[in-house]
Amino acid sequence: MNQKIRVLLAKPGLDGHDRGIKVIAAAFRDAGMEVIYSGLRQTPAMIVDAAIQEDVDAIGVSILSGAHMTLFPAVLDEMKARGADDIILFGGGIIPDDDKTELEKMGVARIFTPGAPTEEAIAFLREAVASKKSDEKMM
Repeated sequence: MNQKIRVLLAKPGLDGHDRGIKVIAAAFRDAGMEVIYSGLRQTPAMIVDAAIQEDVDAIGVSILSGAHMTLFPAVLDEMKARGADDIILFGGGIIPDDDKTELEKMGVARIFTPGAPTEEAIAFLREAVASKKSDEKMM
């Protein structure tokens, strides 16, 4: 049973810079994953709704607006409120190291910054999903 990884990619808030997330979407697709790109200007509720509807393994959020300390916690809160906190949340953007550390403490699985190789994101997602599925089998 080797199911494809399903990942939702989203751009929350008013950030209109989507070139990076489209590169990631193509890389994930080329790596054999099913990619759902929800588009620009998504609210945390819209992102979590789409993730639940699409039954994804992970949500990837790209934030270049500087609002990462507001938007990531809002997505995490929405996931928890909707019982979707078993979905892996990761992201990328221009995020200072101190904020990366704080976001990971809050529950964001990984933050990628500009220049991170797409292979690193692919490897992370494969490993995180495999680990999650292994944990689910043990329960």
